[in-house]
Amino acid sequence: MSIWGKVGGAGAGFLVGGPLGALVGAVAGHFIFDREADPGLVFTIALVALSGKMARADGVLSDHEFDIFRRTFGLAPEDEAQVRRIFNLARQDVAGYEVYAAQIARVFAGNPAVLEDVLDGLFEIAKADGVLHPAEAAFLERVADIFGFAPNEYRRIRASHFAPELTDPYVILGVAYTDSDEEIKQTYRRLVRENHPDSLMARGVPPEFEKLANDKLAAINAAWEKIKAERGLS
Repeated sequence: MSIWGKVGGAGAGFLVGGPLGALVGAVAGHFIFDREADPGLVFTIALVALSGKMARADGVLSDHEFDIFRRTFGLAPEDEAQVRRIFNLARQDVAGYEVYAAQIARVFAGNPAVLEDVLDGLFEIAKADGVLHPAEAAFLERVADIFGFAPNEYRRIRASHFAPELTDPYVILGVAYTDSDEEIKQTYRRLVRENHPDSLMARGVPPEFEKLANDKLAAINAAWEKIKAERGLS
């Protein structure tokens, strides 16, 4: 069963935990949303819930937003109905997205790589129509702030998704022009380790996100090659 298929029946018989637990419990029975649960399942529920919240950022609700979600992450037909229910509940729920983001930040406290993975998934949805709309940009920037990312880190994450070939390579790596060659090389190597598909799988991100990881890794590698050429590094 794919990770999406698990969402619909997730945690039946468990106690509801927080606003996200209540959200999933409305679809699948009681569910505890904490770091003790299957990390891949928790990650997926977090992404579905925040995607639903982002869908209402512009104040207009339509099936178009879920269609983008479905295409971006390749939902199988048999999984679509249950995932759609959680998505729709999230975007109609009275709880603000900050409440969801704060719970996700607590669940993954001390694991910023997973929080970045969630942001990456949201950026993939936001860029599906080729434009980062102002309401989406404000939503993502606020979520990043709640997750604990500094403004320069947010710019780095955003840059790897939107036309990275046209973006300053220093922004993509999150380094300064004045950083030494060695500092930039160390940052590059760290980003490669953190964003390699094997690393994502190890921290519980579902296999369905491998393409996302490969695309981001390609942007990081391209940025490093540009900086190497500019600085005459071997």
